[in-house]
Amino acid sequence: QVQLVESGGGLVQPGGSLRLGCVFSGVAMESYTITWFRQAPGKEREGVACSARRDGPTYYRDSVKGRFTISRDKSKNTVYLQMIGLRPEDTAVYYCAATNIPRGSSWRSPQSYDYWGQGTQVTVSS
Repeated sequence: QVQLVESGGGLVQPGGSLRLGCVFSGVAMESYTITWFRQAPGKEREGVACSARRDGPTYYRDSVKGRFTISRDKSKNTVYLQMIGLRPEDTAVYYCAATNIPRGSSWRSPQSYDYWGQGTQVTVSS
């Protein structure tokens, strides 16, 4: 059974950096598309960055391009989200999600994913 466990959240000042990790257990992650989502209070869950299955491309929402980087460490079965230049509007609970079913729907859609982690809080504040 696939399980995702996030870590690395915390409190950081504007302009600071954090690296989130998502450990993927149960199966090898190579055949899974893995995406980081976030959800702020009172807002819908939104896709932040996606790493497509089998060494496919990466995708980012416009507001994080140039600041966030998604990457995989196959030896650790872990997906990372490196975040620099953090802004107060990046404050949210961050989730990783995975699917191995190519549905043809947008990577940004939460309905495209079958497995979710429990989330990790990121707070950007001075």
